[in-house]
Amino acid sequence: MKIAYLDCFSGISGDMLLGALLAAGLPELVLHDTVNGLGLAGCCLEISRQTAGSLAATRVRVQVTAPQPSRHLGDIKNILDHARLAETVRQESYAVFVRLARAEAAVHGVPAEEVHFHEVGALDALVDVAGVIAGLHHLGIRRLTCSPLPMPRGWVQCAHGELPLPAPAVCELLRGLPVYGEDIDQELVTPTGAALVREKAAGFGAMPPMRMQCTGYGAGSLERRDGRPNLLRLVIGTGYHADEAQRIEVIETNLDDWNPETWPHVSERLMANGALDVSLVPVLMKKGRAGYLLRVCCEPARSPAVKETILVETSAIGLRFRTEQRLTLPRQPVMVRTRWGTVRAKRIDTPAGPVITPEYEDCRRLAREKNIPLKRVYEAVAAGNQKSETRNQKSDTGNRQPEP
Repeated sequence: MKIAYLDCFSGISGDMLLGALLAAGLPELVLHDTVNGLGLAGCCLEISRQTAGSLAATRVRVQVTAPQPSRHLGDIKNILDHARLAETVRQESYAVFVRLARAEAAVHGVPAEEVHFHEVGALDALVDVAGVIAGLHHLGIRRLTCSPLPMPRGWVQCAHGELPLPAPAVCELLRGLPVYGEDIDQELVTPTGAALVREKAAGFGAMPPMRMQCTGYGAGSLERRDGRPNLLRLVIGTGYHADEAQRIEVIETNLDDWNPETWPHVSERLMANGALDVSLVPVLMKKGRAGYLLRVCCEPARSPAVKETILVETSAIGLRFRTEQRLTLPRQPVMVRTRWGTVRAKRIDTPAGPVITPEYEDCRRLAREKNIPLKRVYEAVAAGNQKSETRNQKSDTGNRQPEP
């Protein structure tokens, strides 16, 4: 499945997203056809290439050549209903405007049907929204994910006069979504950009697992006063299913007054309460005292139980924790036959080919039951794996067609 990630390190607007789509491979003809399909007189697209912070980017401007009326939500619906666009593009574009109208209505205290999409702004938004929706469909993007969005300070001039940043409609549109403060007094997230990601993004956060295919940068209209590039990055790739959590929480604490004899018990309790991995590392503490670094990895949802276990079962009086990404190889449980019985193992698909590793507890059980050295069980599993690979290679050779 083709997916895309919006890296909004400098915010997002409709024209920035159009530029990023073009830079990532969208043909310009698709956007020109979309503008023509709207049937609006007095507007055209100006597409240019530029650099920002040494990065090549695509800039899209909507050129208005004729006076435009003030439009309401009903006018937008009428335009889209009569537009020569695919039905899905019409419907999804209107859904974006409904979100935008409801947000403006909430902050200005008027019904959504009475919200004015003012003059040139209405035309810009129509082209931006319809162009983005058409572009996502043309590129075959099935799922869109967005990074947390930057929230600046200061003021912005609009039809209602000066409004504080972030724009009130942006705050309404992004309610409940991850954002962070940015110490700059310029608008980084426009209402149109916020409405697009609110309607189209299936998730907000870190980049999802994908095999990247291309990256495109869309340029914004303003120049940041701090000198940073005002760009939006779009990353497109194919998603793959990760059976395990790829976002984990790492919890650590230093222990210098704790009896390590209880470690097997502590380890078992941590694993039982949701830890994915645990480790204990000898360290030299301040004042020359010997101690241990306890490190636990778990899914974020299981971290409260894991933290409580550490504080109850050890002498820790404080914890450190952070969120990290991880990459895991696909694996599945298998059974391996040995002369003493079957052993549970894992088949791990590595870049160099599959590898089978036995489960320690199963090997230990068999060694105790048969009164044999544990290493002989491991050797038997390895030998059984090699025989299986040999049979598979012979089978593959027998199935090959003879070369001419």
